[in-house]
Parts: sequence; structure tokens; C-alpha cells
Amino acid sequence: MVREEAQATLGFADLENSRLVSRFADDTSTATAAREAFRLGNATLIQGDCFEWLANAPTNSIEAVVTDPPYGLVEYSETEQEKLRKGRGGVWRIPPSFDGNKRAPLPRFTVLSRDDIGELERFFFAWARLLFPVLVPGAHVLIASNPLLSFVVAGAVTRAGFERRGEIIRLTMTMRGGDRPKAAHTEFAEISVMPRSMWEPWLIFRKPIEGRVQDNLRRWKTGGFRRPSRDQPFGDVITSAPTRKGERTLAPHPSLKPQAFLRKIVRAVLPLGQGTIFDPFAGAGSTLAAAEAVGYESIGIEKDVRYFDIARAAIPKLRALKT
Repeated sequence: MVREEAQATLGFADLENSRLVSRFADDTSTATAAREAFRLGNATLIQGDCFEWLANAPTNSIEAVVTDPPYGLVEYSETEQEKLRKGRGGVWRIPPSFDGNKRAPLPRFTVLSRDDIGELERFFFAWARLLFPVLVPGAHVLIASNPLLSFVVAGAVTRAGFERRGEIIRLTMTMRGGDRPKAAHTEFAEISVMPRSMWEPWLIFRKPIEGRVQDNLRRWKTGGFRRPSRDQPFGDVITSAPTRKGERTLAPHPSLKPQAFLRKIVRAVLPLGQGTIFDPFAGAGSTLAAAEAVGYESIGIEKDVRYFDIARAAIPKLRALKT
């Protein structure tokens, strides 16, 4: 009954939205049989669809979200993943090797059409509306994004009822942007079509608190960020090296974030060090590994069976890394 009331409050009686959520939940990326949940310490990894999981999760049961979701929606589809594994074609850009290093592939967000962007907005809106009742008041949601599409996510998530609370800037050199015009490198040798991206935005949202922050902290253990130390506030700019080759070997996922960075933000989102971290798009399990490393409980959902299997093997190895 509580779930029905929450859904009615959020507008799920609307047939169009219900169909939208059902469509995303039914859009499975593989027909392989589901795996049993994997547990390690305080971490639980579930192979399944986060839309379905959220629709059945208890209200007020999660204290924070840290996640790196798909952005083109198509880049993690079966077709695009097969192209990525073959190393050519599709939405994935395979950078050339140079300086003796092989760069990780990146999704080409500039190829998204207006319809793709509209679908992306609907995806995040439907997801955020399902997420809202599952979080306790004052719970923070940190979403990895990129400068080209962060506005879409911000609009969708705030429209679903969350407060926008700024963003964390991960200062890191990326392979996005900075290129000369395609097929005209020599003619326009001093031109960059776009600025080289040297930062990554992590959008910050919060479910509205109950009363004052101090009241919310006492009741729900949420509402603020945990400081690195008593004298040092948590800051919104974090210098971060690209994910090291050693980590990528342990957890071969195209969007893997480094443990050194993840552990800082994962630690910060539970202000009193109590509660559960949730990653609805768990990938190779790096958020769960970071939560294990700092001593937090965590739950992750991964739809793709192959990435679930990678995460199951990678979480204990990533947890053991020294940063």
C-alpha cells in the first residue's frame, strides 16, 4: 500500500509514464539466464534491471546513490557492445594508439540526435521517479556525467522531485575533444573543433530533507557530506588521474572510474558513516569495491550478465588496491 501511495503521489497513475518505465525495464541487453546475487563482506551485487528492482524496493531504505549510468542508451545495447568488442564501428570511438599507450574506447555523444536526447531525458526522468521513494529524506545522489549531456540529466532528475545541489568536478585529462576537423587535419592544423575536455562533472542531487539538516541527520543519518577531517570541509573539485592500466586489467569495463577518486566521494555521501550505498548501474562493480574499502554497506544492480561476471571477479581485487 505504501508503494502504491508513493507511485500515485509521483504520478505513476499516468498511463504514459507507466508504459515508459515498463519499456525501459523490459529492454534487456541479453537473454542469458539471471545469475544468483553475489555477496562479499557488506556488498551485494544483483544481476537484473534496476527499474524492476526499484519498483519493488522498500521505501526509505537507501541512504545514498553513487553511479555512472549509460548516456546514449544505445552504447550498452547488445548491438553496440558487439561492435565495441570487435573494436570497430558503432557509437563507440576507438582511439588510436600513440606514445606507446592504447587508449580506452569512448562513446561518441556528439552523434546523438534530438530524438536520442529526448529519449535520454525520459529515461532519467522515469528512473529518478522510481528512485525517489526508495531513498530516505536527505539522501544524496551523485551521477557521473559529461559536459555535453549534464543539462539533460539535471533537468530530468530535478523534475522528478530532487533538489539540485551543485556538482563535483573531477579534474582529469580525457580523450574527448581537441581534435582537428575530420579529414582536414593538415589544412586546419591549428584548429580544435571542440575544447579538449579536462574535467568530468558528477552531478549532485538530494531528496528534500525533513525539517532542519540537524533534525534529518539525527533521524535519517543523511543531509550533508562527511568531511575528510574535522578541520577540512568536503570540496567540490577533486584532482584525479585517469584510471590506471592495472585497474582496467582487473575490471575491464569501458567506463571504469579509479578507486582513488571513487573512495573519496563514496566516503563523503554518508555523513555519519552509516547507511547503504546504491549503484543501479554497477558495471564492473567499482562503486561497491570503493564502499567495501571504506567500510560501508552497498547494493549494486547490473543488467548485462557479462559485466556482472566481470564485477563478481573484480570487486575483491579492486577493494584490495592501495590508493
